Amino acid sequence: MGKNKSKFVCRECGYEIVKWMGKCPSCLTFDSFDEELLVVAKKNGIVITIVPTSLNKIEENSKERMIMNLTELDRVLGGGLVKGSLVLVGGDPGIGKSTLLLQVCQTVDSKLSVFYVSGEESLAQIGIRAKRLKVESSSLLLANETNLESVCLHIETNKPSIAIIDSIQTMYSEELTSVPGSANQIRHATMRLMQVAKKTGTAIFLIGHVTKEGSIAGPKILEHMVDTVLYFEGDKNSSFRILRAVKNRFGSTNEIGIFEMGDCGLIEVANPSKRLLSGRNNNSMGSCVMPTLEGTRPIMIEIQALVCATAFGMPRRMSTGVDNKRVTMLLAILEKVLGYKIYNCDAYVNIAGGIKITETACDLAILAAIASSFTNQSINHQVVIIGEAGLTGEVRAVSYINKRIKEAERLGFTKAVVPLANEKDAIAASNKLTIIPVDNIKKALKMIL
Repeated sequence: MGKNKSKFVCRECGYEIVKWMGKCPSCLTFDSFDEELLVVAKKNGIVITIVPTSLNKIEENSKERMIMNLTELDRVLGGGLVKGSLVLVGGDPGIGKSTLLLQVCQTVDSKLSVFYVSGEESLAQIGIRAKRLKVESSSLLLANETNLESVCLHIETNKPSIAIIDSIQTMYSEELTSVPGSANQIRHATMRLMQVAKKTGTAIFLIGHVTKEGSIAGPKILEHMVDTVLYFEGDKNSSFRILRAVKNRFGSTNEIGIFEMGDCGLIEVANPSKRLLSGRNNNSMGSCVMPTLEGTRPIMIEIQALVCATAFGMPRRMSTGVDNKRVTMLLAILEKVLGYKIYNCDAYVNIAGGIKITETACDLAILAAIASSFTNQSINHQVVIIGEAGLTGEVRAVSYINKRIKEAERLGFTKAVVPLANEKDAIAASNKLTIIPVDNIKKALKMIL
């Protein structure tokens, strides 16, 4: 036996020290260190059992993926769920993580067995939720368990096709003295489940809680250990949900899935552009449309702006769905380059539908919406506007212009204002749209308004 020692681990970020501290030097959280016992093992007595395999002898079998029969989820996973993979699903409380995975139990092929483990709900509560979601499956087994050893034993014995752990923070191992949810317990449970997944070929979904900053609760190494990390995003006040892959060893991390929360669970949104533009008021002042990219997927969004005289000493600058600092910078460009006197006006910018955008390709569209509201001139509802704005008034090129133009053509738009540097690619992408190239903001707004 080795000599017993102890260490202190921050329950918020996983930072480790040998002595207790009142404040974590990493995440600056007070009173967050828990003591954990560990055993220092002797170095002798190790038996090497590794048998190396030649790369040429490893055959890749494309049929090893399991189709979830949810098009949006399969797209994000890279074409289906790989056998023996470990997938971590994170998101805010109530965003729909458990709902999505319980619906997977219904849509997956009936030949595949599913083992759903809940450490937060009783079997009766899961049954109520399954009834509301209309989930009926004879191959679905449910369990209310938090003991890690019991869960792993069942998976190793019965070898289900898919196992769902809801949530990883509730699992605890009797081998450790720390409380469930601590960094050491989460790390140990994930490592143990990863070993079981690779050994049995069972694909395991782990539902993970998030901190107030929006990251997965527990040590950062948790995201390095798993094969795929999915984040479920969305505003609770909006029905739209975005499933985004931030890590995927078996597919692209540039894919997203879009769902809408309904009375009977999550509904796939096959045509999000049409849904987001369905309530648009054509030819209204302060409104324009641009094709944004979510991953590699183009989506048409409506940008709305309202500029009015302020009733306060300090004018307001508010935005929803776009960075407020970016909007403030664009207002300064309008004042400096075009001479718009907005310094004594309130300015509000909104992305309709609850979608959040971070790319700079929306700059020109935001400028056009603000200018439209300020001058009381409407923008042609058949025009899409694309471009990044520079501080000196130039319009810069954007990426994936061909995808944006094709999406605009598909939805029936007739004109597209694009950066001059993207003119050739935009013309090549569509022979139906009238391409209007611009190289500066002043010229662009003159063509738009």
